[in-house]
Amino acid sequence: MIAYCEVSAFTDTPGHGNRAGVVLHAAHLTRQDMQSLATMLDAPETVFVLGHADGLARVRYFTPTQEVDFCGHATVALGLTLAQAGLWRDEALALDTLAGRIPLRLECRAGVPWRVWMQQPTPQYRPVPATLRAELADSLGIDARMIHRGLPMAAASTGLWSVFVPLLDAVILDGLEPDFPRIHALTEALGVGSIYAYAPMGVNRFAARDFAPALGIPEDPVTGSSGGALMALLASQGRLPVRHERACGMIYQGHALGTPGEIEVELELTGERVTAVHVGGQATLEREGQWTPRQPGVRG
Repeated sequence: MIAYCEVSAFTDTPGHGNRAGVVLHAAHLTRQDMQSLATMLDAPETVFVLGHADGLARVRYFTPTQEVDFCGHATVALGLTLAQAGLWRDEALALDTLAGRIPLRLECRAGVPWRVWMQQPTPQYRPVPATLRAELADSLGIDARMIHRGLPMAAASTGLWSVFVPLLDAVILDGLEPDFPRIHALTEALGVGSIYAYAPMGVNRFAARDFAPALGIPEDPVTGSSGGALMALLASQGRLPVRHERACGMIYQGHALGTPGEIEVELELTGERVTAVHVGGQATLEREGQWTPRQPGVRG
């Protein structure tokens, strides 16, 4: 029997945020086992801990349909689960992922684990041709005139690539009617995992929706990896206030799905170059269970 739990990240309210499966003891599982359990849980991502010693945990992430290099909300969910299980206190901890090593920091209040901060991989950026503006708008069910011309439309990654599409306001964002087959084709053609629409709500606050049908996730409720990449992209193009080579911001996501969550982001910069991306969030346990693999597989 395999013990697992389901944890909602980027919220402290059950039923909100983004649900992740968490398996703390997965060293004996095959790749087929991990994919089968992730499919059964049907959370946007499930994280598996293959080993945990000397401040380093080796992990793998799976959507319901495939393995992915990194997942922000599942990382937050894992950190709080480890802390609440007494397996992580205030010592240094890093995750060994397919996207690289991810340092974690635990924030406590009155001695109780409260928030997990992760340092995401160094941000990368790619331009998106302006000629795709109309096609991206069509895939979201809007007119190209609703795309914000003063904010960056580009691809960026802090572990997973997304195309970021800025909209004029949150009302347009809430009214999107995504064409999932078209989004699927666009993301595959552009070599990214999702199309991430965002709209300004203040100088450093944004609302967002993230569509990733090619990864088996039609709409991701709250996306930590893309949230970090968005803030890095904005800062790299001078669209965030910077003070003493630091910037911060907040992303609100999940409202359109009835599962609101909040992502906090802190950036370190040298000039206009973002040198570190820190993403933080809370998490809450939803349920626990056990699962039995149906048949042995081949270790992946």
